[in-house]
Amino acid sequence: MDSCVIPLRHGGLSLVQTTDFFYPLVEDPYMMGRIACANVLSDLYAMGITECDNMLMLLSVSQKMNEKERDQVMPLMMRGFRDAAEEAGTSVTGGQTVINPWIIIGGVASVVCQPSDFIMPDSAVPGDVLVLTKPLGTQVAVNAHQWLDIPEKWNKIKLVISREEVEQAYQEAMLNMATLNRTAAALMHKFNAHAATDITGFGIIGHARNLAQQQKNDVAFVIHNLPIISKMAAISKAGGNLFGLLQGTSSETSGGLLICLPREQAARFCAEMKSSRVGLSGAVGQDGGAGDGQQAWIIGIVEKGNRCARIIDKPRIIEVPYRGSVVSAQEGSNNNASPPEVQLT
Repeated sequence: MDSCVIPLRHGGLSLVQTTDFFYPLVEDPYMMGRIACANVLSDLYAMGITECDNMLMLLSVSQKMNEKERDQVMPLMMRGFRDAAEEAGTSVTGGQTVINPWIIIGGVASVVCQPSDFIMPDSAVPGDVLVLTKPLGTQVAVNAHQWLDIPEKWNKIKLVISREEVEQAYQEAMLNMATLNRTAAALMHKFNAHAATDITGFGIIGHARNLAQQQKNDVAFVIHNLPIISKMAAISKAGGNLFGLLQGTSSETSGGLLICLPREQAARFCAEMKSSRVGLSGAVGQDGGAGDGQQAWIIGIVEKGNRCARIIDKPRIIEVPYRGSVVSAQEGSNNNASPPEVQLT
């Protein structure tokens, strides 16, 4: 599971807790802090938990940084982490800081809750559909941005994407990674989700397989659609199947939730995700930030099987536009598209 669930001695309550950390992958220290916090909290959100009682911050300061670099970078990372925690309705009350060869940031998220507050990730049934709440392609976007200054890398992809588009994709990836999955967690209860996980380091197929193996019923997950940040599929192909993006093995950081929903509920879940007003990190009901809700896509089905997951041979690639072209996205894309076997209204 994404989080441990520990029954407590008192009153039928459980402690749900998770921890995670990683190395910086974007150039903005403040955004890196927000992304790290969102990534930690996603493990709670994957179980339908919307509240966090407490967070701890884990921080490693690189011994290769001089005093000026340390004093500029580390406070920004810490502030980003704390700001995201505040938007999630929780606070950072402590943690641990060490000196290390590398910069590392992460944390611990804890909540005491009743059984009705969380959804165990093990009850998918044949006939369910798979919904994804963030687009794929963050690893490709971040690496493409780094390659702008590496001629031998840039030359491999420059025929399929412009420098301006790389910058837009990078900004889009940062925004997605810094967005909390809190809205999706709340809607999991409303629309009777049967199981969920968050998509991170093992890519969508790795996490789908892990989730399938945890199911009580004999099911299999079949993925038909891959929502991907615009132009990242083209970069992957130009780079020689870069990172295995189209095979579902490309790592994501602070990715979306992969949710098993009853077929009749999925389209309404996606519509309500889109209509929910959220801030930068996914705090519901705030002005500014992302503003117009989050997209979600029906990407596959749950069928009878032997607890495995696969992507069909020729999945449909859904090009997810950068936020600057939201109008054209609403007019021209089929964001709630169903796989061929599933006809939803």
